[in-house]
Amino acid sequence: MARHPGDNDLMAREARALRRIAERGDAKHLAYVPRLVDSYPARDPSTGVQRQVNELVTVPGLRSLDDVRRAYPDGLDPRDAAWMWRRLLVALGLAHRAGVVHGAVLPRHVLIEPDAHGLVLVDWCFSAEPGGLVPALVPGHEDWYPPEVAAKRQCGPGTDIALAARCMTWLMGDRAPRELRAFADGCQGTALATRPDDAWRLLRELDEVLHRLYGPRTFRPFTLNP
Repeated sequence: MARHPGDNDLMAREARALRRIAERGDAKHLAYVPRLVDSYPARDPSTGVQRQVNELVTVPGLRSLDDVRRAYPDGLDPRDAAWMWRRLLVALGLAHRAGVVHGAVLPRHVLIEPDAHGLVLVDWCFSAEPGGLVPALVPGHEDWYPPEVAAKRQCGPGTDIALAARCMTWLMGDRAPRELRAFADGCQGTALATRPDDAWRLLRELDEVLHRLYGPRTFRPFTLNP
């Protein structure tokens, strides 16, 4: 529910984005985003104030990347960060192909299921269409955004890709190998036009880097303490 009636438009953005992804996205990847059950206004009977409500399906056991960083304050093993990065690119590839830019790919909005290596990208309230404007910056994270967001210039898939790379280098800290740092740097060019804009192609490139570093993919159990 919107905390303030002035945020009703952000809730409408989320509902519109999730509907578009559900309608246009590849069904086998829809678990990477929340499922919208309904969206409706709710009026406070005592004040008459109307606030928008988005009803979403909940999934138990999800933890944010903020939780992961708190559990690994000296940096996450890059081999564990690798599956999170891969799945985040799948979520972005799903959305971008449906014509949606998330606009706020930040650690608090990237939720993982540690045991099964699942991932859900949440909070689509800041979403936009490619070529549109991200409506606002999440307070306290202003310095995470690429320049076009604060400057109110057109966003695109590269906006999300830059934010995702920032999340992952932040998560790994000093443990990130040179090759992954270089890969992330290539995702965070100052100008939108200089960044990758196809998350699916970028995923293949990431897999090549990971293969050179660690060899064939293997499942690494990953747990977080409650």
